[in-house]
Amino acid sequence: MVTAVTIPVQGRLTGWYTLYIQYGSRGCSRALNRRKFKMARSSRRSLFLVAFFLLACGFLGIVFAQRTGQQSSLSGDTDVKDSLKQFTDVYAVIEDNYAEPVNPDKAIYNGAIPGMLHSLDPHSNFFDPKSYALMREDQRGKYYGVGMTVGPRNNKVIVIFPFTGTPAYKAGIHPGDVIIAVDGKSTENMTTPDVADMLKGPKGTTVHISISREGVEKPMEFTLIRDEIPRYSVDVHFLIRPGVGYLHVTGFNETTEEEVSKALDEFGDLKGLILDLRGNPGGLLSEGVGVADKFLKKNQLIVSHHGRASAEKRYVAQHGNGGKDYPLVVLVNRLTASAAEIVSGAIQDHDRGLIVGEVTFGKGLVQTVYPLSENTGLALTTAHYYTPSGRLIQRDYSNISLYDYYYNREAESGSNANREVKLTDSGRTVYGGGGITPDVVIPPTKSNHFQDTLLQHYAFFNFAKRYVVSHHPTKSFEVDDALLQEFRKSLDDANVPYTQADLLDNSDWLKANIKAEIFVDAFGQDEGMKVRAESDPEILKGLDLLPQAKALADNAKKIVAEHNGAGAFNR
Repeated sequence: MVTAVTIPVQGRLTGWYTLYIQYGSRGCSRALNRRKFKMARSSRRSLFLVAFFLLACGFLGIVFAQRTGQQSSLSGDTDVKDSLKQFTDVYAVIEDNYAEPVNPDKAIYNGAIPGMLHSLDPHSNFFDPKSYALMREDQRGKYYGVGMTVGPRNNKVIVIFPFTGTPAYKAGIHPGDVIIAVDGKSTENMTTPDVADMLKGPKGTTVHISISREGVEKPMEFTLIRDEIPRYSVDVHFLIRPGVGYLHVTGFNETTEEEVSKALDEFGDLKGLILDLRGNPGGLLSEGVGVADKFLKKNQLIVSHHGRASAEKRYVAQHGNGGKDYPLVVLVNRLTASAAEIVSGAIQDHDRGLIVGEVTFGKGLVQTVYPLSENTGLALTTAHYYTPSGRLIQRDYSNISLYDYYYNREAESGSNANREVKLTDSGRTVYGGGGITPDVVIPPTKSNHFQDTLLQHYAFFNFAKRYVVSHHPTKSFEVDDALLQEFRKSLDDANVPYTQADLLDNSDWLKANIKAEIFVDAFGQDEGMKVRAESDPEILKGLDLLPQAKALADNAKKIVAEHNGAGAFNR
């Protein structure tokens, strides 16, 4: 069975491994027959959605009844029939008598089905047609459009940045450009998602974009041909020090293993690597396994999973790292989840590298996505996964709201008192439940009021788009005192409040952000991300910890060799 490991990010599910299935007509017809009830004034749409809900309920009943006794199955069928009759009776009363017309989409798609699934666990979910299409787009790692990120600024939709090499980039569209019309339709009062949807379309089709640019009197007109736009999961990789690579993985889609392999090949003979999984929500299980394979020895266990109705499945390194045992530091934070936790857990349990940062999210549930009718899908938790040491790292979700589960973790004590204890290959203690605990904990960097104020006013973005037009910087560009004074003047012009002490106390932070934003404007998003990485405090700490990572791996090799030798002698 093909399974999925993922986590919702900002309200939307990403990165699923789809299992395409067929289920028997008997089960479907049994569920559909339950829609035989009387509804005065019911619309065809309402009938379809209610029937769809009943089908979903019946489907869940089929899934849960697998591999159970016949008597238990018959009893379960009776319970399901009674519950579905109650639902149809309630829906009929609501549609006939509610004070306002009932929106079937809202009642079924946003209410009944998600409510049913969320009573099971936080990760079982339902995809309506739009969210299902977005999920598959994320999963494939590509879409069709013009290749730029857009966002809201002052009630307008502007270009944040075009992706290097895309139609938008080649046409000369710049960060800060205001999109005023698409195909002749004004974007006034449109939301950012609405504009983004208009820019997408089939490969080879054209889209006309009208843009307002600061310093240009008349609107600029661009006719672009849509193309395949890759969504790279390895968004930045480069040698951050001589012989030391830095590699950031944003998620695990269908191309991630290939992207990581290509990046490692481009690095050449490494003396160390920083693998950055911060903010990585997970994704495809197979891709997580493939990435972990790059760093472990052949035949080492990467992860296993099993559920009530599925036998244990074990994933081991098929190829291994080929003896490339360079020091490895893995950066994680509280948004590192699912497949990213599988990679982190495997590296930690085999003492291959040092895990650095915050305690990770803690998602140890596996979902299988079942495509349903009308381009919808059902993501159902079907198994638990375990790290090589046997850890189930799933965080407790009982008796808390979905909001608190995802976003409010301040109350967590971080105590290991009641957590399951396991051992790494070398005998180090690691804990189950509540995510992956780092070997070296680094609290997240917190911004101050002055920094928040500048970011809220888009001070760096606005300054960079003007500076690049008049100065044309090269890649040898550095921020000096004269430029800081120029930036200060831009704050005055924009009425952004600050004090002299703010400028002095945050000098390094200011220089790093000014340089990064100017590089994005002048040379593209990739170059800007490199600049940010070079000044990131956690990445710099990771570089300092590479000798400790080497010592950890060397000591583990020694201990494992001694254990293996003793075992061979005793036999």
